[in-house]
Amino acid sequence: MAIPHAKPAEVIDVRPLGAQLKDTQTATLVKTDALEVIRLVLPAGKELKPHEVPGEITVQCLEGKVAFDTDESECELTAGKLLYLAGSDEHSLRAVEDSSLLVTILLKHKAS
Repeated sequence: MAIPHAKPAEVIDVRPLGAQLKDTQTATLVKTDALEVIRLVLPAGKELKPHEVPGEITVQCLEGKVAFDTDESECELTAGKLLYLAGSDEHSLRAVEDSSLLVTILLKHKAS
């Protein structure tokens, strides 16, 4: 059975989860051939080991605090902060606090 994703023009609520954060799991909100949008939920202390995705990505912190590392830099994402990575950039992250992030992945480019 396919997991339901948002349809074109469907409104998705991505506001901070607040008290519901502890009971919410990571979910893919939109998935097409070219784009994937995920609400990534990380409890404090949870780590995502170094990995990469082929497409360009943005990571926006909706709530909490996350330590984000790439080969070139280390930074801290807090609510309202957004990070861009080029495709295939290796990165890792660790939730300093219970956190939720909006991750957008460009899966493939349009042909020129």
